[in-house]
Amino acid sequence: MGMRAAVAVFQENNRTSHSPIALGGQPRMTMLEFFAGSGLVAQGLGNLFKVVWANDICPKKAAVYRANHDSSIFHLGDICEINGDTLPKANLAWASFPCQDLSLAGLVGGIEAKRSGMVWQWLRIMDEMSVKPKVLVAENVVGLISTAEGKNYQLLHQALHERGYRVGAIVLNAMRFVPQSRPRVFIVAVDKDMDIPFHLTDDQPNWLHPAALKKVAYGLPGWVWWHMPIPSHRYISLADIIEWDAPVDSEHTTQKNLDMMPERHRAILEKAPQNQTIVATGYKRTRHGKQVLEVRFDGIAGCLRTPEGGSSRQLVIIKRSGQISTRLLTVREAARLMGVPDSFVIPGGYNEGYKAMGDAVAVPVAEYLGQHLLFPLVEAAYAR
Repeated sequence: MGMRAAVAVFQENNRTSHSPIALGGQPRMTMLEFFAGSGLVAQGLGNLFKVVWANDICPKKAAVYRANHDSSIFHLGDICEINGDTLPKANLAWASFPCQDLSLAGLVGGIEAKRSGMVWQWLRIMDEMSVKPKVLVAENVVGLISTAEGKNYQLLHQALHERGYRVGAIVLNAMRFVPQSRPRVFIVAVDKDMDIPFHLTDDQPNWLHPAALKKVAYGLPGWVWWHMPIPSHRYISLADIIEWDAPVDSEHTTQKNLDMMPERHRAILEKAPQNQTIVATGYKRTRHGKQVLEVRFDGIAGCLRTPEGGSSRQLVIIKRSGQISTRLLTVREAARLMGVPDSFVIPGGYNEGYKAMGDAVAVPVAEYLGQHLLFPLVEAAYAR
């Protein structure tokens, strides 16, 4: 099944029964988007919420956001210089705060460190708003719950609880929707005085709560076990998002890459029938002082990352008509792995485009979360 058809099937299977669109064709619920990046959250939630203000500090990501969304609401600048009392009222506030100090691939400086610590600036702004959103969402990598024995998450949970919110966290992996392994933590906080619809909560952990999250949640005040239905079957695989006419590496570079593969991985390629098409992805890693190309053959790409180092660029390995070739993942392929439609504009060069996709929330993940949890919560919070 092609990408366009698969996206159409996803949207039809997961269509919300709510009516988020007001007369005039615009969503009737509003949101603020902090650390907005290239605008993939706005892309996913656009049929449910109208973004009335967005912010990011990166000019290159801002160019992507403005090319695809209302540029008039985008504020380019340091979050430390934003005053909450100047922001418009909104029903929801979303913050995909920096992950570098929480990522297992980074230095794991923790939530108090310089970059990931920007989440405290977000909360400062919430404190300064005269009318605070009744629903908040914070998103980050799973290191938020797995590092420092869960203390990083617990600090943020406690801060939200002290501000009058009931709080729960979930883990969603983009591979339920697109062929990319990309688990992320979503913290959803709601006004403590609102009546939460019964079907949105559970009395115990469920598929949204892996072992690490259950462990970190124990004993936390105001904890909520959020509930959503399990998504339907994913319809697309890695082969469905490939740009088959993209230029490939030279024979010399291809052979150099193949030589870095473990023997068991090379055997899979070499022993496959001549008429079998194989598409796989891999990352270069240093193992025991030697660089190796670690490949996965399960039809799923590894987690996209920002292209700040050579090992962060994902390679594609293709065997077609008996011929094996390698190349970098293209920007459009990266976008497709994030559930982004081909109509989405990605200005700039390779590094800018790859970073715009690798440092974002997958579109169908945001859409699913919005349809099955966020919009119903906001609707209940502001019911009259």
